[in-house]
Amino acid sequence: MELRHIRYFLALAEAGNFTRAAATLGIGQPPLSQQIRDLENEVGAQLFHRVPHGAELTAAGEAFLAEAKMAVDAAEKARLAAQRANRGEIGRLSLGFTASSAFNTIVTSTIREFRGHWPDVRLSLTEMNSKALMERLMRGEIDAAFIRPGLEDPRDVRLKRFADEPMLIALPAHHPLAKKERLPIAALAGEPFILFPRTVGLSLYDDIVGACREAGFELVVMQEAPQIPSVVNLVAANLGVSIVPASIAQIKLDGVAYRPIDGPPVVARLGLASLKAQRSPVIANLMSLIA
Repeated sequence: MELRHIRYFLALAEAGNFTRAAATLGIGQPPLSQQIRDLENEVGAQLFHRVPHGAELTAAGEAFLAEAKMAVDAAEKARLAAQRANRGEIGRLSLGFTASSAFNTIVTSTIREFRGHWPDVRLSLTEMNSKALMERLMRGEIDAAFIRPGLEDPRDVRLKRFADEPMLIALPAHHPLAKKERLPIAALAGEPFILFPRTVGLSLYDDIVGACREAGFELVVMQEAPQIPSVVNLVAANLGVSIVPASIAQIKLDGVAYRPIDGPPVVARLGLASLKAQRSPVIANLMSLIA
């Protein structure tokens, strides 16, 4: 049974006349009559009484009418749903982010803007370190992720990079170095460092270690923090110093002083990653928000 047969049936049921129904449908009366006969043959029951001035529904036609209306309504809903899905207006988006990236205003504004444009997309968020997020992305367990990338883009991954974020030195507030407005990294030589595990922030960890080497010393990690934001809490506890992305300075804790780096800048990289093979309109919409 074709949908057009049902539409012809509904038009005739509403008009009560073959000529008027044919005009509404934009077809000739003989083709309409043939289509109605074909439908009746398929249903196995007469749907209309042919009367001198038109057509009247039989009992079978009355029963068919209610179901036919629901079928057409369902087909229209299906058509609209398909169009919305094709535009990425409905569906799901599983989005990952690192603990430190959540402090970057680009991340929060992108998520907020996405929700504003496409509120009917089911959005789920996952917080993990960059390495774990990349593993989940490659397995198809998440659709996209804000990560701390290295210098080279990962294979099979589409990466939209944001502007590099400057890093700051984080010191206990009463540390003698906190009296300075700016500090060279070399001033931290011999200081106990607080860092996150290398697996948590691969590129950040290596960049910090590399910056210290460039300044002429090997940093000594006295205490590891489970996540990058946790570093600040341990600095406030006077357990050591650290180097953190500037956006982390939003964490205002008594006992912590942030100072700009005097000398060659150390930066934190950030990007939005998705698989190159992914063709989801929802992900395309997300990526479209990134200039």
